[in-house]
Amino acid sequence: MRLDKFLSQYTNYSRSQVQQLVKAHRVTINGEPVKKADHKLASDDQVMLDNQRIEAFSSRYIMLHKPLGYVCANSDGEHPVVLDLLDIPRKQDLQIAGRLDIDTTGLVLLTDDGQWNHRITAPKQECTKIYLVSTADPINEAAIQLFAHGVQLHGEKNLTLPAQLEILDSHTARLQIHEGKYHQVKRMFAAMGNRVVQLHREHIGSIQLDPMLAPGEYRALTAAEIQEATQ
Repeated sequence: MRLDKFLSQYTNYSRSQVQQLVKAHRVTINGEPVKKADHKLASDDQVMLDNQRIEAFSSRYIMLHKPLGYVCANSDGEHPVVLDLLDIPRKQDLQIAGRLDIDTTGLVLLTDDGQWNHRITAPKQECTKIYLVSTADPINEAAIQLFAHGVQLHGEKNLTLPAQLEILDSHTARLQIHEGKYHQVKRMFAAMGNRVVQLHREHIGSIQLDPMLAPGEYRALTAAEIQEATQ
């Protein structure tokens, strides 16, 4: 990585400011003053700014129990956002892996590891997501086969991928899907002439929402959860 990129990423200085720091001889690498801001760093180089060592931040992986009324975005002019629930530094650097609607609750993952995020959210990965669904009208048993075959959503060219529906009672079901089309779960039930009144995400891939987390609470993922999520 270039020195100016490294310092701009792990300090509060911009790349242009880093150039001025280098000119002022305030930056050293392995004890030697740096002459160029575009110096290519080796993995074991020790970078010092004003005699203070600058170290790379480790990536963060967070599980959040999203409550009602929050938008899955970094900022929004009308509604509170999920980042408002986090009391951690540099939270604006986090990406949301798998967004939920404002009226949907449950598991949201946040990370500053862009590659990990992509492996979860890229459509070709077909990452499994499991939802608990409550509907306005009784759920027709025919939905099990229809969802397993694929549903023709309004405005979509192709059927949805096969999904697994488990009817829990007359108005409640658990649905497992393997893609993330816009408002997909609500549109699938709408195609059956029904309306979703409550939607709660329980799983993303192998990661299950921690039952100990109340709405609005969060915790770091374990090393096993991080690894298994993309397998």
